[in-house]
Amino acid sequence: MLRVALKMLIGDRVKYVGLLFGITFTTFLVTFAASYFCGFMTRGFALVAENGAADVWVMDPAVASVEQTSNMAASALGRVRSVEGVASAVPLALGTAEARFPNGRFQPFQVIGVDDATLSGVPPLENGASSAALRAPDAAIVDPGGTEDKLETPLLEADQWPPEPHLDAPTRPLAAGDELLINDRRVRIAGRSKALPRFPPRPLLYTTFSNATRILLPERRRLTFVLATATPGVMPGELAARIHARTGLRARASDDFKADTVRWFLTNSEDVGDIAAMLSVAMSVGFGVTGIMLYMFTHENLKQYAVLKAMGATSKLLLGMIAVQTGLCALVGAGLGLGLCATLGRFVAETADFPFRMMWFTPLLGGGTVVLVSVAAAAISARSVLKLEPAIVFAGR
Repeated sequence: MLRVALKMLIGDRVKYVGLLFGITFTTFLVTFAASYFCGFMTRGFALVAENGAADVWVMDPAVASVEQTSNMAASALGRVRSVEGVASAVPLALGTAEARFPNGRFQPFQVIGVDDATLSGVPPLENGASSAALRAPDAAIVDPGGTEDKLETPLLEADQWPPEPHLDAPTRPLAAGDELLINDRRVRIAGRSKALPRFPPRPLLYTTFSNATRILLPERRRLTFVLATATPGVMPGELAARIHARTGLRARASDDFKADTVRWFLTNSEDVGDIAAMLSVAMSVGFGVTGIMLYMFTHENLKQYAVLKAMGATSKLLLGMIAVQTGLCALVGAGLGLGLCATLGRFVAETADFPFRMMWFTPLLGGGTVVLVSVAAAAISARSVLKLEPAIVFAGR
């Protein structure tokens, strides 16, 4: 009987394709939305990921993520270095500044001040340039940080630093040797980096800690994070607990700080609501298309089910036939949807720098949604079969 059920399904090509389309679309949209969510969450803690050498991040006790920070006293660096188990500790400063381009245009940057001695945290530079260029006076490295067309400087020398802004002048990408003004202080571009894109997207400006202190507006406290590495044999979590106990500062292992940042975005980012809306739409559309198509298929085959019931087929067997039909559509549709999502996601991630990251649980989420939609659709379709009376069907009523 189960083979008969499959032949009934595949024999009606139009409705079979419609069922596959509904399930494929549901799987694709749910998995793609979840992978997009994972992608921008990954970009949210990109600063932590870039500093892979740091085992522990030390910060003000009120800081819960890399997105919302508060600075500490400079003495925090020495206090962290004095903790047993700390092999090294370097400062990291974060700030925001409006940079004036040579044509008069303003652009906000996130300024990242790295340790002068080690330059720890500077991402790789384009064209194989050395990060040691940051040690030159007034030097800085720029990165689009996930933005587009934000790092443009005038193409013609006549349009650079004019008495009046030349905002409509032709431009070219900012490059080594160009200059910017930040708080009326000159910054010379030493190169462009290949940093991880940020969420939210923002242009980045890497410079030394001393340069960051010079170009940013004066503050009593400039130190944002202390990045500590553990001595051999000391686990990051154990070292973080020691630093917190000795200094009173908040200390988190790198992986824990990434998780903290994700939780912060879940609580504070409006994009989380947008993703939830996308998932709701995907499930609604999938349920509507799959449910309607399966109900139409079942309704149009009531006579066949009536014949089977008149021949002695039990309600349990008829339910099994509907379950097999739904299961085949769910299996094939889910496979098509996941394959389409992986292919398209990789394409847009590589060509358009789209925040797409398919993690281990995103296919499970897509598959779970398909199971939910398929079970609900099968339950609606089974109702008419369970109430079926062969005599009434044969009478044409």
